[in-house]
Amino acid sequence: MFNYYFEPDRDAYKSTIALFKAIKDGKYQAYTSFYVLKELNDAEEDRRNKMLGLIKEYNVEVFDENKEAVNLARVYIENGIIPKGSLYDALHIAVATINEIDLILSLNFQHINRVKTKTGTLAINKLYGYNKEIMICSPQEVM
Repeated sequence: MFNYYFEPDRDAYKSTIALFKAIKDGKYQAYTSFYVLKELNDAEEDRRNKMLGLIKEYNVEVFDENKEAVNLARVYIENGIIPKGSLYDALHIAVATINEIDLILSLNFQHINRVKTKTGTLAINKLYGYNKEIMICSPQEVM
């Protein structure tokens, strides 16, 4: 989602900017994870530095890598909730789950912000004893 902050021509740009302003104003606490940082490392250097700068500027708390999250992400994949080649997408949801985050903001409508993922991860989470229901939505829905 960090990339939308720098893409004024994208549909979610205004909502993303408004969301970061709300974070800065203290309305929300933002979190990300070690796995997002690993993904950002694959970005072109200037873009990567800008996105990493957002994490620092907006005091986004970063969760460390976690074996429990990796195991849960693999369960999502093994059950066909997230495709096999999308481990990071599964990890984003698993990290939020084990840390009992209220909301996952995602503009990934292919693997994360879709009905199959929302219902499937909820069912698996309950099966594995994670009872907090985590909402997955876009910045537009929040703002």
